[in-house]
Amino acid sequence: MIARHEGQIVLVGGAIPGERVVARVDRVAKGVVHAQTTEVAERSADRREPFADPLCGGCLYAHVEYARQLELKSQVVADAFARIGRIPLPAPVVVRPSKADGYRMRARLHARGGRVGFFREGTHQLCDARATRQLLPDTCDVLDRLAAGLRSLGHEMLGELEVSENVGASERAVHLLAASAVDPRSLIALAPLAGVTGLSMSVMDRGPAAFHVISGDPHVTDTLTVDGHTIVLKRHVLAFFQGNRYLVADLAAHVIDAIEKDAPVIDLYAGAGLFAVAAAAARGARVLAVEGDRVAARDIAANAQAAGLPVETVCQSVELFASTTRGRADIVLVDPPRTGMSKEAMQGAIRLGAKRFVYVSCDVATLARDARRLLDAGYQLDRIEGFDLFPNTPHVETVVVFVNGRSVRL
Repeated sequence: MIARHEGQIVLVGGAIPGERVVARVDRVAKGVVHAQTTEVAERSADRREPFADPLCGGCLYAHVEYARQLELKSQVVADAFARIGRIPLPAPVVVRPSKADGYRMRARLHARGGRVGFFREGTHQLCDARATRQLLPDTCDVLDRLAAGLRSLGHEMLGELEVSENVGASERAVHLLAASAVDPRSLIALAPLAGVTGLSMSVMDRGPAAFHVISGDPHVTDTLTVDGHTIVLKRHVLAFFQGNRYLVADLAAHVIDAIEKDAPVIDLYAGAGLFAVAAAAARGARVLAVEGDRVAARDIAANAQAAGLPVETVCQSVELFASTTRGRADIVLVDPPRTGMSKEAMQGAIRLGAKRFVYVSCDVATLARDARRLLDAGYQLDRIEGFDLFPNTPHVETVVVFVNGRSVRL
């Protein structure tokens, strides 16, 4: 939360707007003071006892009642658009709620000292993943068994691991990422691990050739109902996919609601194909899906082929695609990483001349910056909505639809 003291901006952890607190200054960086609440002098009615260490991954808002969390996230979006994008929003942004327990179906954790967990904010100290309530209890049980197995094999300091589940948690793939050379054969004893349908490993910085399947299938499969249409998505444990099991179908339905029937669509940063496949299945859209990651691009192609859908996959960085393509599309859909779109990617996307530009973002600051670029290029903001894919954190997923003011009448 932001406070000011004698003209100085202070970022205060563990506080709620409207409270008066005593805070300990931890550091000063780039003219901004970072502090942590030590005592609440005037308490907000929205304060609750945190269910876990707020500095453990995914718990920074654990002390805030959930309804207030949604209000804060709406205000954060509005503030970013006004301050960074110089775009005043005409009405508060609606943020769709999520169940807060067990919402994550993708997570990266760390293995240290025979334990598996999240890092405490700003440190390499492990904290218990179960206490954060992000993962299902069954998933935490699997992590406990995995930690015990790694200890028994002498791999207490393995490095990192990725967990990927389908929505129903009937399939669970685990990928071990070793910090140094590990013989995959030394991990075969982990193969019968209960609750894991696929186990794989690789060594950091060794590239895709270092990927080894130890047992099972490194993919999980979801069957989702999106706008009344059933779509099947098989995705690799290392492929990007939206992480909230409770809102993933609603998010996809909201995104494709902006796509007209049979429209040509270019989907940039397509991940494992959630939006591309949904648009083709539910709207009959002809989709060109661009994804730089080879693993995810293979998933898109396989999912589209299995369903007989008109989706063409291009495995290329968005920057390279944007610099070489001369095509046009009625709709451009983007779901970039937290850093947003590079100037090259944005310029190339704008050159496509789309009537409608649908931007899905997990970072409101880079979204507001890119929104300004789109408005300067002649687009108009049509609608905006938030999805709380990350309960108990400051993060919010935001979907913004822009229309080309030069060719579309609102």
